[in-house]
Amino acid sequence: MADDVVFPEDHPRRSGNGMSNRMKFSFSAVLFGFIFLITFSWFIYSQFRIEVGGDEIAILIRKTGPDMSNSSEIAASTNDKGIQREFLTAGKYFRNPFTWDWEYHPIIEVPEGKIGILVSLTGDNLPYGEFLAKVDKDGNPLTKGIMPGVLRPGLHFVHPYLYEVNVEDYEPVVIKSGIRGVVTNLAGPLPEDPNKLLVEKGFRGVQEEVMTEAAEYINPYATRISLVDCTSQRFNLAEKKDMGFPTKDGFWVSLDGIIEFRVVPEKAASVYVTYNDSHNGDAIDEEIIRKIIMPNARSFCRLQGSNTLGRDLISGVTRIKFQEQFQTQMREACEPLGIEIIQALITRINPPKQISELVQERELAKEDQLKYLEQIQEEMTQKDLRIDEEERDQKGKLVEADQEIVKKTTAAEKEQAVELTQANQRLEVAKLRLEAAKDEAAAIVARGKADAEVIKFQNIADAAGWKRSVEAFSGDGNEFARYVLLQKLSPSYRRLMINTADSPIMKIFELFSAEQSTLPAGTDSPAGESNPPADSPMTTSTEKD
Repeated sequence: MADDVVFPEDHPRRSGNGMSNRMKFSFSAVLFGFIFLITFSWFIYSQFRIEVGGDEIAILIRKTGPDMSNSSEIAASTNDKGIQREFLTAGKYFRNPFTWDWEYHPIIEVPEGKIGILVSLTGDNLPYGEFLAKVDKDGNPLTKGIMPGVLRPGLHFVHPYLYEVNVEDYEPVVIKSGIRGVVTNLAGPLPEDPNKLLVEKGFRGVQEEVMTEAAEYINPYATRISLVDCTSQRFNLAEKKDMGFPTKDGFWVSLDGIIEFRVVPEKAASVYVTYNDSHNGDAIDEEIIRKIIMPNARSFCRLQGSNTLGRDLISGVTRIKFQEQFQTQMREACEPLGIEIIQALITRINPPKQISELVQERELAKEDQLKYLEQIQEEMTQKDLRIDEEERDQKGKLVEADQEIVKKTTAAEKEQAVELTQANQRLEVAKLRLEAAKDEAAAIVARGKADAEVIKFQNIADAAGWKRSVEAFSGDGNEFARYVLLQKLSPSYRRLMINTADSPIMKIFELFSAEQSTLPAGTDSPAGESNPPADSPMTTSTEKD
């Protein structure tokens, strides 16, 4: 059915050309739209973009809104037309260029060793006599004028339409060791008592409190610090060539000396206010010398010198006393004024020529006399030293002898103690041995007594046997002895004369044999033994024979 549709000759579908035109138109429109979008985006990005570098700030200026008053320099709010208080720091920001305008300003750099002074350009005008701007509790200025604070070394974001900055003409105040800073407030309320040299803290004028060593970053329009040197200073009295005085006897005497002084640190403020001369700036050393030291030195020399003879000032005790009094009087006169006299010496006194030679000769003679006396004293001292040395040597020898005696005594005592100990030991041993000998002697005695008793009882027993044997021979002891003798001898003779039985000697024994046979039956040998006791006298004699 679609094939039966017939289009007019001018219908786009009757030819491919129409289709191509439409496609070309669509592509062109898309391309144009893309280009337009890119162009518009680039326009928006480039015209609306605020790109602030790291070393600058951007000040915003509103083009639309309520107009400012004729007395205003800065817009009161962000909706008012004019320069805005707020500014942009480093970064990218976007603002409508039809509503806003902006300016680029470099940030303020305070170099090392400098300070920056801010001057407020906005606010109310200061009243007469005032030059420091009034600020609120947040530090924002309420009036025009010099801001109380300072900018320290470094980078600072400062609105150029609100403040003017000076960084070239001012430096921090460096207070070194030994220096004191006298503080003078140039702004603030006036003191209640205008006749006082020093005012209390916070009031306008010279402050009682001073600053010690430090680097002070102060606003020179609000506070002034004057440096007072409190280290020791030396001054030669002869520099002015006018240190002299008439003596009591009318001679003119000139002198020279050195005075070392310093400003008392606690009184630096009062000394500065009292003796400062604006022609010399902060230096007050010359003023102190001219107004304090020299007048007091002249006063003392003329008062004391007029009461002293010229010859006494050449040498001697009077001159020494004069020098000592000079230092004492200078200290007492200058200390209440805040000046400490460390040392005041008179180095030389020029006496009058009319008497100097005579006095010098006299002084030389005195010096010679003193020299000789010193030599004598030295000899006496040497003698005493030699005596002391000899005494020390003698004492040393005595000490050595005492030490030797003590040493030998100690050694002898030790030997004596050793010998005594050994003697005691030997005594104890002898005692032990004595006791042992006594015990042994007692044992021997006991054994002897026992042996004697045994022998005694043995003898008694032997005697009893003999007695009975004698009784067997009818109480004849001789017969019993002969019997015993023969009884001992007969066996031996029998062995000797076994072959001589018939000899005459044997006849002798036959008699004994016959007698023995005649003894009563049952009679035994004496003492009940066949032989007499071995230790009997007869036995002993027979055996010996």
